[in-house]
Amino acid sequence: METKRLIVNGKTALGIELGSTRIKGVLIDFKGRVLAVGIYDWENSFTDNIWTYSLEEIHTGIRRCYSSLREDVERKYGVSLQNIGAIGISAMMHGYMALDKDGKQIAPFQTWRNTNTQKAADELTELFDFNIPLRWTAAHLCQRILDRESHVEKLDYAVTLSAYIHWKLTGKRVIGIGDAAGMFPIDSDTHDYDAGMVKKFDDLLEPYQYQWKMRDIFPKVLVAGEDAGTLTEEGAAFLDETGTLRAGIPLCPPEGDAGTGMAATNSVAPGTGNVSAGTSTFAMIVLEKQLSRVYREIDMVTTPAGFPCAMSHANNGTSDLNAWIELFKEFAELMGIKADTGELFEKLYTNALNGDPDCGGLLAYGYYSGENITMLNEGRLAFLRTAESRFNLANFMKVHLYTSLGAVKMGMDILMEDEKVKVERIMGHGGFFKTKGVGQRYLAAAVNAPVTVMDTASEGGAWGIALLAAYMIDKEAGEKLEDYLENRIFGELSGETVIPYAEEVEGFRIFMQRYKAGLAIEKSAIEAMDWQ
Repeated sequence: METKRLIVNGKTALGIELGSTRIKGVLIDFKGRVLAVGIYDWENSFTDNIWTYSLEEIHTGIRRCYSSLREDVERKYGVSLQNIGAIGISAMMHGYMALDKDGKQIAPFQTWRNTNTQKAADELTELFDFNIPLRWTAAHLCQRILDRESHVEKLDYAVTLSAYIHWKLTGKRVIGIGDAAGMFPIDSDTHDYDAGMVKKFDDLLEPYQYQWKMRDIFPKVLVAGEDAGTLTEEGAAFLDETGTLRAGIPLCPPEGDAGTGMAATNSVAPGTGNVSAGTSTFAMIVLEKQLSRVYREIDMVTTPAGFPCAMSHANNGTSDLNAWIELFKEFAELMGIKADTGELFEKLYTNALNGDPDCGGLLAYGYYSGENITMLNEGRLAFLRTAESRFNLANFMKVHLYTSLGAVKMGMDILMEDEKVKVERIMGHGGFFKTKGVGQRYLAAAVNAPVTVMDTASEGGAWGIALLAAYMIDKEAGEKLEDYLENRIFGELSGETVIPYAEEVEGFRIFMQRYKAGLAIEKSAIEAMDWQ
């Protein structure tokens, strides 16, 4: 009855995150407790050499996710979801959504997975003396200009997916600072796009004589806790096709999955860090100061509150691992065994603990797409072994779990070994950690440090953006985001910490030697396997 009253009175926050393989909605109370969940599964497509989702898929997906959550509320509590305290929208960071002055899409949505921006990223990195990753919005925009794509002349709004959905719901052209940091370099002192780099960018575009400058077409930057608009009548009708949801609900600044991952793991203060492992894998370390020099393997972004943050972002995570699980499921069903996918994951992950510390000499690359950390603009999926390798199921699963962390480990080594960044704690979240004590143990071996996974880790970024929405309307005057999370959310939550095993630390080190040496094989595979 208490929960029912909270829902009826709007003492709740809703977070919706559009991830790479799933759109998830989480309704929470102001203590962070999950009240209801909505899910819609989807998958990107490779169309005309572009990783994308159609606008129809995006619109349908978020509506069906919300419908799933609304139905969960009705089923559990017997009430309709009419009022919500606050809403937050999150999505996969980076990418490129282009709209004209009428709000119409004028070019295919390009996701973070695309690596067709090498020339632009290189030019901007040199111009700014600041690493511009291939997947950043600025790199996509610049590449479209270099390629003389006609839509650029009609461009009125260039934005990420989270800020696009936020605009659909509120009419406001704003973005959270963490997601903005996946569009263009951010000045953590001013909490805005870096003014000097904005001028350099505009000067670079001067010869093209467009009718816009960078700030004209990019959203306004906001930090966590700031007012980002309210749900309009049109926005409410767009999200809830039943017409039950009321307009006027406040929305927090839209964020990328990196920022919501930081919130979901209480990793928003300097000296904290987290690893989000799923379709892509990235490690985030919150810094007290900027790095000593530019690294092409490291992205400089920010927390939702604006602290500088170093990101080791791998485009490829568990997609290939998931595909192998599906193959095992197909085999089980061929043998007449009804296989539950969740049970398969748990049994196969757990069995991997019986493997050799170095995976028995097996090697794998789950490169569905290019990988910026290893400087490969395309990817090929590969599994490799020698006649002497110890080829068994445990080692097979273990090598696919290890390789999900391989590229991101290379970036982490730069931060911890070259830059001597100190981290007080590493938090893990995402599907990689869902099976208790497996992915967590392997991450501990990879970073040679204790790793904590909270009981809420599987709720992921949708829960994180819900927390940011709750913070906006429930914070006390002057209360900082890091204090709000530490004292009012995570103080009552439980988790488990795993200490690295010495033999697994050594085993992961040996695996990484092979991983780096085998990149030559991956490059050769890209050259040889050019069929579609």
